Amino acid sequence: MTKEKIFVTGATGFLGSYLTRNLVNQGFQVRALRRSTSRMDLIADVQDQIEWIEGDILDIPVLEDAMEGIDKVYHGAAMVSYDPRDHKQMMKVNVEGTANIVNVALYRQVKKLGYVSSIAAVGRSAETHIVSEATKWENSKINTKYAISKHQAEQEVWRGTVEGLPAVIINPTIIIGAGFWNETSCKLFQRVDEGLKYYTSGATGFVDVRDTAHILVQLMESDIENERYILNGQNKSYFDFFEKVAKALQQPTPTTEATPFMKEMVWRAEWLRAKITGKKPLITKETARTSSHRYEYLNDKIVKELEYQFRPIDLSIQETAASYLNSKKKGQEFGILT
Repeated sequence: MTKEKIFVTGATGFLGSYLTRNLVNQGFQVRALRRSTSRMDLIADVQDQIEWIEGDILDIPVLEDAMEGIDKVYHGAAMVSYDPRDHKQMMKVNVEGTANIVNVALYRQVKKLGYVSSIAAVGRSAETHIVSEATKWENSKINTKYAISKHQAEQEVWRGTVEGLPAVIINPTIIIGAGFWNETSCKLFQRVDEGLKYYTSGATGFVDVRDTAHILVQLMESDIENERYILNGQNKSYFDFFEKVAKALQQPTPTTEATPFMKEMVWRAEWLRAKITGKKPLITKETARTSSHRYEYLNDKIVKELEYQFRPIDLSIQETAASYLNSKKKGQEFGILT
């Protein structure tokens, strides 16, 4: 039996590459969107088995051509930035781009949409420390501009469901795995390898990139419609996480907790450095102020409905660290977990 035709956005990125490889290896006919400048390193092993469309999610005619004859859409393309200079463009890409995907999917009568959201889009506040799918969104100072953009993008997906487009939404916590070492959460391993002295008092959730990709495909192949799922392998303090990464990389463990005063000074110094050099700040006001919050994310819903068993995060850390060290030895800027 001929497998369904799939359209993927964000296929050359971190999570997107694992997702797309999963689909190709399962025999789906995959069509994917890429920019002319997209690096293909993370998807090179299967890129010849994919039909590529050049363009982006803000180009409606391109999307209309790309979704012709498509059965299901996986929408993972997004802009992630905590730099105030990027906020306007990020809102455009994440919200307007998702609206375009939804509208064209409706026009092309796509059977189902899988949307990669973020844990940041789930409701959080200073008073809320245990978060589940039932947690309501609140307009809070804790919400970053990125969180707001993903929340509003989700509203476009829910609008699509009302208009007749079946969909599932995943909200991964911090995704751990090998990718481009100077991007996304992969940069955490590079930062520890360079020497990390300070840690923050906060806690959050972590999930393996392979689990994230596998679960989304399972959800899309199931009869589940119009539901959202938090994907979280394990909750950890930042200190515990960085301690495990440091040991796996054979580097010193961070020893000093960053005080609120230190964090305020650091983000201001980074703002000034970025202003002078034109480079993106490593730490922003948003990231500095959210790094001390402690959240526990519940994964009961996905575990129950798919009977899914997540990889232990300590194992993910060890495997990612090994991939990083191997890349470093080869002089390679990226790694891939199997």
